[in-house]
Amino acid sequence: MSHDSFPTDNPAVVTCGLPYANGDLHIGHLRTYVGGDIYSRGLRKLGQQTAFVSGSDMHGTPVAVNAWKEGVTPEEFALRFHEKYEATFPKFNIAFDNYGHTHDETNTELTQEIVRKLDEEGYIYEKEIMVAWDPEEDQPLPDRYVTGRCPYCGETARGDECDEGCGRHLEPGEIENPTSIITGNPAEYRSRPHKFFNLNELQGYLQEFIDRLEGTDNARNQPREWIEGELQDWCITRDMDWGIDYPGEGAEDLVLYVWVDAPIEYIASTKQYSERVGADVYDWEETWKESGEIVHVIGRDIIQHHTIFWPAMLHGAGYNEPRAVMASGFVNLDGKGFSTSRGRAVWADEYLDEGFHPDLLRFYIATGSRFQQDINFSWERFQERVNSELVGTVGNFLYRSLLFAHRNYEGTPDAELSDEVRERIQQAISEFGDGLNDYSIRQATTAGVRLAQFGNEYIQRNEPWKLTDDDPEKAAQVIYDCVQLSKALAVILAPALPEKADNLWSQLGEDGSVHDVGIEAALDEPQPDFDAPSELFEKIPDEQVEKLNEKLEQAIAAAAAEDDADEDDDSDMPELEPLADDRISFDDFLALDLRVGEIDLAEPIEGSDKLVRLEVDIGIETRQIVAGIKQLHDVDDLVGEKVIIVANLEKAELFGVESNGMLLAAGDQADLLTTLGDAEPGTKVA
Repeated sequence: MSHDSFPTDNPAVVTCGLPYANGDLHIGHLRTYVGGDIYSRGLRKLGQQTAFVSGSDMHGTPVAVNAWKEGVTPEEFALRFHEKYEATFPKFNIAFDNYGHTHDETNTELTQEIVRKLDEEGYIYEKEIMVAWDPEEDQPLPDRYVTGRCPYCGETARGDECDEGCGRHLEPGEIENPTSIITGNPAEYRSRPHKFFNLNELQGYLQEFIDRLEGTDNARNQPREWIEGELQDWCITRDMDWGIDYPGEGAEDLVLYVWVDAPIEYIASTKQYSERVGADVYDWEETWKESGEIVHVIGRDIIQHHTIFWPAMLHGAGYNEPRAVMASGFVNLDGKGFSTSRGRAVWADEYLDEGFHPDLLRFYIATGSRFQQDINFSWERFQERVNSELVGTVGNFLYRSLLFAHRNYEGTPDAELSDEVRERIQQAISEFGDGLNDYSIRQATTAGVRLAQFGNEYIQRNEPWKLTDDDPEKAAQVIYDCVQLSKALAVILAPALPEKADNLWSQLGEDGSVHDVGIEAALDEPQPDFDAPSELFEKIPDEQVEKLNEKLEQAIAAAAAEDDADEDDDSDMPELEPLADDRISFDDFLALDLRVGEIDLAEPIEGSDKLVRLEVDIGIETRQIVAGIKQLHDVDDLVGEKVIIVANLEKAELFGVESNGMLLAAGDQADLLTTLGDAEPGTKVA
């Protein structure tokens, strides 16, 4: 592994977090898989040798519990969804080089081999622990077979994860007030021998690793709380039948915890790809055991597993460590989390059944927000982005340019590329590469959108339709520039819009596929002849959006009427806190001096994991404010942001730095409160 800018001389692998094979995919699930596909395609455009792999997570209690409820075997249950995922991903132009699953022979052999190696190196030991037990059924209750209260934050939690509260991984025996999901009765704790991975011994390595790790800010900052604190050893076995058997003596009745074998599927899937194409084309061992560039694309709810457990396993077994982890935000539905029990979801198949092209959703996912931030999906927002950016900006420039070129020159005019347009395309190429090296698929994709905006301005400014008679040479040169811009757009937008970009490539009369050329092809001479173009994108009409909203509302209402239970496990958002019973007076509210501010400076406070020192212009003066948002925001991006502050709060000292005011933010992700319009700094909020 290197830390050189892409492309490097080392092989790269891009992986996506494995979907649990226990339910249908909705568009919220697709964010990491679309993101990983765009990123891997982008690396190839830069000339980086890249494999893109993933697989279905077949093991663990989520699968076993749901199979038990259906009365089928876990293998039968999981394979059904694995096959469905295999069929669904290509429909969204997600092109894995290999998509396997954790129950196959390759992953089983690799998992047991790695665990044996960890044991040989002295990282695994046995310890008696208390495990939840159903006395009525006389059986253990691993992970999702038990619910209770999180010992850290007090919220309702599952046996292995506080999914509704602090998000921490929970070890067997930690959950309080355990209840069996099998009988609904209180569970009891019994002593059982289990195998542990000595994470504490690798704490020094992990502290160095997290400083080297690249990727999104949340993936690099969130784990520090655990790595720099008291790092607990990790129980890697479970009392159940479904999973990969522990490969040692004295543990014949135990299987490996799902988070042991799940990430090893990344290696197994890469190995299967290498065996299929040959090591001379792609060598999995060079990637995973020597000098490969390993990039994991995941959801933010599994950061801890990929930045603590997984690199520790790799290091202990003598494998290469990840270069980067890109952790995505969630896709919420009109401001609320997806919930299958309440019908609050847009299913992957449903999206396609409505006749929408998959590239439209890919574009929305890629550009809707920074990768680590949540995207708020609604049909209106989807419509607006498609109609304004894809139809109004990209599509408008391409169609008007190529139609004019075909009608007047039957293709590309006999002219040369202007210096202005050459430099602008070179700028877009640089923005594309910088975006990938900054792990920003949004920046890489919008490099193409901004180039199309330039194209629209360029053709409008030069008005070639007025020049064909008065200055035919100038007209030809302008249209040549526009054809070259169109070719550059096909190349730069290909990772995000793979099918539409290939269509454009064909319309330009180019041979082969746009995915077979590198980024430098954006400046290759265009073909002299091409046929009349067709429009790549169509507007989404208001009537269709109205029908989609009505259909969604009916689904939500029907599900709510059938089952008014709590949000189920598929919800991406925690429950909202109840409203406070105590009221304040209107006079108390008026006493708050809330002001619009603009951040002039933002810098992390040395030695603190969470705190940032801000200088905020509030019109009358500039205030120094300390805010605990370092782990949730890119500090460099904060400058220029409009915010709301409490200006008359008493001064405080945080980490030795005076704070003169309070920044207002919403939720666990510190969504900064701002203004819709252009209110000036110092404007009072009332």
